[in-house]
Amino acid sequence: MINNDLLRRICTIFSFNDEKTLAVFNLGQGLITAEHLVNIYKEKDDSSYKELLDVEFASFLNGLIIEKRGKKDGPQPQPQPQAEQVLTNNVIFNKLKIALALKADEVITVLELAELSLGKYELSAFFRNVNNKHYRDCSDDVLSTFLKGLKIQSSHS
Repeated sequence: MINNDLLRRICTIFSFNDEKTLAVFNLGQGLITAEHLVNIYKEKDDSSYKELLDVEFASFLNGLIIEKRGKKDGPQPQPQPQAEQVLTNNVIFNKLKIALALKADEVITVLELAELSLGKYELSAFFRNVNNKHYRDCSDDVLSTFLKGLKIQSSHS
């Protein structure tokens, strides 16, 4: 999926305005200016459109974890720009799950709100180490359905 679209959808789910979005980027030590954010939100065919890089989106997701769960006690983990140069759907899904402190049953419930039924075993395959023989790539459809379920859930609360 396109990072710009994912960012837009996540910010809509949590009702983040531009100021709040920039604050979340800042929590994750992402250096995004208000002007850059405006260009990220533009349509792809706009000449001012800027692609949200994986490392930038990772900083937003890391900031979202801090925003939703608070900072860890003790020394703060340093950003891992090398490790987050390439974001997969699995990593994005996992960071959202962590930010929202969702357990497997709760993730399954969110997916079911958007009419996708997965078992715990199928779900856990998305969060395994990439070298594990039971690891499974998270498709765009599954990630999109999870976001759709979060949107449905947020509109009911």
